[in-house]
Amino acid sequence: MIDLATRAAALWGVTEAPHLVSHRENAVFAVTLPDGRRAALRLHREGYRTADEIRSELIWAGALAQAGLNVPQPVPAVDGALLQRVPGGPLASVTGWIDGVPVGDGDTPLGGDLAARQTFHVELGALLARLHELSDRLDLGAEFTRPPWDRDALCGPDPAWGRCWEMPGLTEAQCELLMIAQAEAERCLSAHEARADIGLIHADALRENVFRTGDGLTLIDFDDSGIGFRLYDLACALAQSLDDPDLPAYAAALVSGYRSVRPLTAEAAELLPVFSMLRAFVSAGWVVPRYPPGDPKWALYRDRALKAARAFLDGPPLYTV
Repeated sequence: MIDLATRAAALWGVTEAPHLVSHRENAVFAVTLPDGRRAALRLHREGYRTADEIRSELIWAGALAQAGLNVPQPVPAVDGALLQRVPGGPLASVTGWIDGVPVGDGDTPLGGDLAARQTFHVELGALLARLHELSDRLDLGAEFTRPPWDRDALCGPDPAWGRCWEMPGLTEAQCELLMIAQAEAERCLSAHEARADIGLIHADALRENVFRTGDGLTLIDFDDSGIGFRLYDLACALAQSLDDPDLPAYAAALVSGYRSVRPLTAEAAELLPVFSMLRAFVSAGWVVPRYPPGDPKWALYRDRALKAARAFLDGPPLYTV
């Protein structure tokens, strides 16, 4: 892996050895560019995103950065291209480094008192609203393409990240519960989508992808971004707090922050818990091919999906806004 990263970095004129910082969907390395700037080199997992999708992601992030949003800006290679094929290896890209720290991770409750946690969600809601607002103003070209986060991707017969109701280890009753909830959610989204706010979304505003910098909050990792329901972005921001007793306060703060920048109707806000459930379903589907059976994340994501399904079908709801 280091050899591949070294060969990739050379395409950007980097001579120092890359340093691995994370390896999830993609392998991410810290590098120092020839002009001394720190940057993030990504080796893209084969088969996950097409070259056109990755290139579009980089174009979008670059346009957001130029519009004033503090997000990782793509760095062209020596030949001027944003995306490179490593000889004998994967696609690679480089973005500017964000100086900051993640606000948390999925395995640790948010720190600070309730007021501080609410303030964080107000700030995050405003950030997501600015992302949506700016994205709607951009002309990204006819060739721009990103994966959909539409009704089929979230709750169709073949969701984007897998059928959570087929997760190994579920009982027959649990499978049926998830399938019934999924079908009911599909009906809800079908009735809503004609009036829905749909456009470019980050689609993965988890704690590890939200950084606190000297200039406030920002987002990294646009790898799962796409075109879909704006409510899904808000649901993702709550995804790691579904077991937190203060979830209702977080949801209210998130919506308040969003509404400080961009309209969100009462009708739409009422559907936010449905999107939280669908994010739990998506995550349960995501974990199966990525972690071995018995890994604690299986139980975590399975139990969140089941809890959300029960709350959706039988109540009480996860939260109200």
